[in-house]
Amino acid sequence: MFQSLRSSNSSKFQVSEFILMGFPGIHEWQHWLSLPLALLYLLVLGANILILITINQEAVLHQPMYHFLGILAVVDMGLATTIMPKILAILWFNAKAISLPECFSQMYVIHCFVTMESGIFLCMAIDRYVAICRPLQYSSVITESFVVKATVLMTLRNSLLTIPVPVLASQRHYCFQNQIEHCLCSNLGVTSLSCDDRTINSIYQLLLAWILMGSDLGMIILSYALILQSVLRLNSAEAASKALSTCTSHLILILFFYTVVVVISITHSAAMTVPLFPVLLNVLHNVLPPALNPVVYALKNKTLRQGLRKVLRLGIKNN
Repeated sequence: MFQSLRSSNSSKFQVSEFILMGFPGIHEWQHWLSLPLALLYLLVLGANILILITINQEAVLHQPMYHFLGILAVVDMGLATTIMPKILAILWFNAKAISLPECFSQMYVIHCFVTMESGIFLCMAIDRYVAICRPLQYSSVITESFVVKATVLMTLRNSLLTIPVPVLASQRHYCFQNQIEHCLCSNLGVTSLSCDDRTINSIYQLLLAWILMGSDLGMIILSYALILQSVLRLNSAEAASKALSTCTSHLILILFFYTVVVVISITHSAAMTVPLFPVLLNVLHNVLPPALNPVVYALKNKTLRQGLRKVLRLGIKNN
């Protein structure tokens, strides 16, 4: 799709490829970051694959809440895999060149996975709301069919509404400058190189953030406000503690995810250029949550933790 866009606008493109420079300000020694980033990527793959195996093998985990966790694990691996191989290639082999179609494709996939993660967090919040506030209706509302329909809806929503981001970026006029002070093809980093007006790109990026992630966050806050209101009405402190404990891991991950999104937005808006801090934060935002999600759930969720122990014991015995 992006190749055809490029061909149809060949008279506008003056560069044939972009150069991803890596982390601005530390080009001389940025290769030292490859080891922690590579280990982080391996943790993402290993931990999330283990989560998927555990959910698949343990019958007690065949519940909607864990199905959503499994979907989140797939999204997390997809997001990390979209950026990490190229980043490691830059740091290890100095492979900084990236074609325009490849760059716009990466931009699209990143937007899809990030908004998909936000959507799955919303689905998980709805699951907890029904489980705590409407327990008698839970089995009839949160069904296997609900999980499938919610996942398909989120996939269609995110894949369709994010298409204009790379399409609009591909319509810009890139004259002479092709060096991107970034490790990945972010919308801001790429369109900042254009010679013509990129107001429409900024407007759509802002609208996308408010329509998708803003609405998701608003619904999540509403869900947990209702959950808290319901829990405070419980007469038993033990019952209230048990109800909140099922939400703890979810809340930790949501706070981290959206806090970093807000910080990235503020730092990008405040600076005319893209300094090291927002670039590093942007990269970590695409790798740290995928690494932390399975770890936090494993530590905070007793049922999942027990399932992981069984799977790990079985693996050790087989070896």
